[in-house]
Amino acid sequence: MCAMASSLRSLVNDDSRYQKSFQIFLERSSEHQCMRDFIHNKLPDILASIGDGKSHLNIIGVGSGAGEIDLEMLSELHKKHPEVTVDNEVVEPSCQQINNYKVLVSQKPDLDYVKFHWNTMTASEFEEHWKAEKITKKVDFIHMIQMLYYVKDPEATVRFFQSLLGKNGKLLIILVSGESGWGKLWRTYKTELCNPEISQCVTTGDIKSFLDSKGMSYQSYELPSQMDITECFTEGDEKGELLLDFLTEVLDFSNTASPELRAGVLEMLRHPDCSVESNGKVIFNNNLEAIILDQLS
Repeated sequence: MCAMASSLRSLVNDDSRYQKSFQIFLERSSEHQCMRDFIHNKLPDILASIGDGKSHLNIIGVGSGAGEIDLEMLSELHKKHPEVTVDNEVVEPSCQQINNYKVLVSQKPDLDYVKFHWNTMTASEFEEHWKAEKITKKVDFIHMIQMLYYVKDPEATVRFFQSLLGKNGKLLIILVSGESGWGKLWRTYKTELCNPEISQCVTTGDIKSFLDSKGMSYQSYELPSQMDITECFTEGDEKGELLLDFLTEVLDFSNTASPELRAGVLEMLRHPDCSVESNGKVIFNNNLEAIILDQLS
C-alpha cells in the first residue's frame, strides 16, 4: 500500500498552500516560457487545420488554471481564423483560479469573438455533466495542460475527451516528459510519494505507451524546460520548503516525511539523472512534452 495513505498528506488537499508553491514553481522554472514557445511557434500550424472552414468553433480547456496560457492559445487561433467565433468551455475545479481567469478576461479588450462558459468542476465531473445532459455537439480543439496528474484514470479521461472531437479536431496534452527529472523522481519514489486517489505520477511516457498499445497515432514535441531548485537544499528556507512540497506533491513535506525519505528525495533531486549543478545552483530537468491527437477514426 502507498505510504501516502498513512502519514503523508497530498498537497492538493490544501488549495492555498498549493497555489503558493505553484507560484514559486512558476518563478523558478521556465515552464510557462517553454509552453509559450510551443504555442507561438508550433501550435499555429496545428490550429490552422482545425474547423474545416466553419465560422464557429467549439473549444474546451480542461484544467485551465488562471487562463494565461488559454488566452495565448485563443490569440493564436484568432490569428489563424480571424473570422471565426468561439464557444470556450473552461473546466477548472479551483474557484480562486476561475476568478483569476475572469479578471484576466475582463482586462483583455479584444475577446469579443469568444463566449466563455465557466465550469467550476473537475474533468470527471465535467464528463458526467456532458453525458447527463446528452450533449452531442462536436469539439474542434481541446487542451489538457498539466492536468492529467489529478484524474483517477488518465487513459479513460483521454479517451472521453478525444471522443468529443469533430472532423479535423485536435486534442493537445502537455505533461512532464518521461525523460524529465520528474519521471526519474517518480519512478524511484512512486509508492512513497504518489497519492493513490489520483494518478499524480503520470508522464508523457505513460500516455505514449497507452496510445502505442492501442495502435493510435499522435504527434509529439519535446518542450525543454528547467527549474532552479537550489533553495530546496537550505533547511528551513521558506521558498525551498514550498518548492519541495511542489516537487513531492506532499503537504509540508520536510516536516511530515521520515528523515530517511526526506534525505533520499533530496539526494535524488541532486542526482545527475534529475539535475545539473552549475555556478553553485542546482538546475532540475523540468522538460515537458506535447502530444497531439486527432479525432478517433
